[in-house]
Amino acid sequence: MTYCLGIVTRFGLVMAADSRTNAGVDQISTHPKLFDFSRTGDRVIFLCTSGNLSITQSTLTLLRKELKVEDGVNLHTLPTLYEIACYVGSKVRQVQDQDRPWLEKDGIDYACTLLLGGQLQGEEPELYLIYSQGNFIQASKGTPFLQIGETKYGKPILDRTLTFETPLEAAAKCALLSIDSTMKSNISVGPPITLVMYEVDSFKVRHELQLDVGAPYLSLIRKQWESAFKEAFERMPNIDWEHYTDVAKPNLLSD
Repeated sequence: MTYCLGIVTRFGLVMAADSRTNAGVDQISTHPKLFDFSRTGDRVIFLCTSGNLSITQSTLTLLRKELKVEDGVNLHTLPTLYEIACYVGSKVRQVQDQDRPWLEKDGIDYACTLLLGGQLQGEEPELYLIYSQGNFIQASKGTPFLQIGETKYGKPILDRTLTFETPLEAAAKCALLSIDSTMKSNISVGPPITLVMYEVDSFKVRHELQLDVGAPYLSLIRKQWESAFKEAFERMPNIDWEHYTDVAKPNLLSD
């Protein structure tokens, strides 16, 4: 399993991903899931991948191969991020059309999803979620984040914290806490954690990091978040049992 997320705000873009591809009692493997296809000064393009590893690896290989063809249609020649999303979706379909019959024959799940985020000259930063079928949805001002993989554990903090007006540094912290919350509840998500923060209209990736197992900052935010969470919980008022005793009281013994 995996967990990747993208956040788009007025100020730019944050994308983050774990690296765990398999987890068990005696088998843990890792593989990068966040990939940078940017061209400084012209366009910033990030892809996160989740799902069948052979499908996503083959898709990435096709994208890299076509970048080497001069004057061809590729990530660096398409004029909008929307068209890039269509193009990436077509590559996913191409790989699946080739491999699906053989994967289905052995009952192997061939599904995958990708996050595409970035900015091209003349456009605002955008964020897309590309499905296994090649179609996609786009993040909006009302919903400024998208997730793929093991999404449920890390979603509550995003729902309660993020808006389109959230500063980038705060969005980056929120992304890390979302991943940490997922790691806390699910062993199939784990470090190294890759994080990038892109400032709108800069057309250059200035902030990126990788947090390995035992990284001091990762340990620090986990400790402080758990402490703050427990403190907030303890400040919550107790249930007023007496006030609600006679209001819509259920008959627990009835059929």
